[in-house]
Order: sequence, then structure tokens, then C-alpha cells
Amino acid sequence: MNEPDANAMNDDADPSATGATGPGIREVVRDLTGHLGPTLVAVMAGHRDPGIAGQWARDAQPDPGRSAESRLRLAHRVWAVLSAAEGDEVARLWFLGANPWLDGISPVEAIAQGRAQSVLGAAQAMIEDRHTG
Repeated sequence: MNEPDANAMNDDADPSATGATGPGIREVVRDLTGHLGPTLVAVMAGHRDPGIAGQWARDAQPDPGRSAESRLRLAHRVWAVLSAAEGDEVARLWFLGANPWLDGISPVEAIAQGRAQSVLGAAQAMIEDRHTG
């Protein structure tokens, strides 16, 4: 299956890669946890312990690490775009549901696998109301 063009959302998953400034990782984690819960945040970051999200959200705790941070920033970016376009409930369901643009897995799983371009393309398809058929 061909992936949709993600150019409208494709400025790289990690804002620091282009010199752009964005929210700190602790703010990203707090925001995602507030919307999606600590378990999904941990899964997207590649961790099994949902308590890790709470640790990352606190200022005195270690950072999640570069790879996990990149995935969390991707999730945060996609969340912001989808929730603005479709509303929080639809965005939450999108993150959880099987997605045809992602070979039938959920965006949460695809983010955990580091499939940034695929996730961005799937989100763009959702916003543009494109279907696989």
C-alpha cells in the first residue's frame, strides 16, 4: 500500500533537528500523559513501565533518552495537529485504532517502532479525510 504524502506535516519529527524550538521534553510528556495516559506514553517511548512517564514529567528526574524523546516529540506533534483538526476524542481514538495506512497497527505501535514518516503520512491522511480505497 502506498503511504500518503506527509509534506504538510513533515518538518522532521524532532524540532531540535532543524534548530526549531519547542516545548521541553517534560512539558511534552505532561501534555501527552494528560491526553493519552501514562501507559500509552510509556509504550510510544519504548518502555514497559507506565510509571516512567510520571518520572520523566518531574523536573528532578532523568530525561527519557534521545530515541524515546524523538518518538515522544513525534507523538506530541501529531497529537497537536490531529486534536486541533478533529478534536481530542477523535485524536485519542486515532492513536489507539488499527490504521490501514500503518499496515493495520495502531499509531501508538508505529510510533514505538520509530516509523515517523509513516505516522506523519497516516495523520495527514486522517486530516485530509483520505481513505485507502
